[in-house]
Amino acid sequence: MPHLPKLNPHAAAYADKLRVRVCGICIQDNRLLLARHGSTIANNAFWAPPGGGLHFGETMQACLKRELLEETGLEVRVERFLYVQEFLQPPLHAVEFFFEVRVTGGSLRTGTDPEAATGGALLEHVQWLTIKELQAIPYQDKHRTLQLLLSLDDLLGLNHYFIP
Repeated sequence: MPHLPKLNPHAAAYADKLRVRVCGICIQDNRLLLARHGSTIANNAFWAPPGGGLHFGETMQACLKRELLEETGLEVRVERFLYVQEFLQPPLHAVEFFFEVRVTGGSLRTGTDPEAATGGALLEHVQWLTIKELQAIPYQDKHRTLQLLLSLDDLLGLNHYFIP
C-alpha cells in the first residue's frame, strides 16, 4: 500500500469520499479574489478561488452565492460556467465547477467555514491579489488552476475545459 501524506484533522470530514465543489472566479480592478486555507495535506497554506461543497438539492448557482457570502462577505451574481477541475490527492477527491462571478454587494471580510467544528476552520484569510502577487506565491501553495497563469484573463479563457 502506498504511503499517504498526513491529513490535517480539520479536513478529515472531506476524506475518503467524492465531493462536488463550486468555485467563483471573481476579477475586479485587475485583481483576483482568493481565499487562503490552512493546509489540508501539505505543510503550507493554500490559496484558491472561494467556493465550497454543493449540498443535496441545492443548485450550483445557489451554492456559489452562499459559499462566497459565507467565506468573503460578498454578494455575487453568477455569470457563465468556465471549466471543471478534478482534484485527486488521496484521501481527498473533488470535482470542482468554476463559474465567473461579479460582486453585487457586501463588504470583503474573512468569513467562516460553517460546516467546520469550533476552532476547526480551514479558511484563514480572503484577499484581492494582482497577477504579480499571485505569481509570487510558491507553486505548491496555490490551486492547480492558478499555478501557471500569465494573466488573469487566462482564467476567463478556460471556457468549457475539463482539467484532469
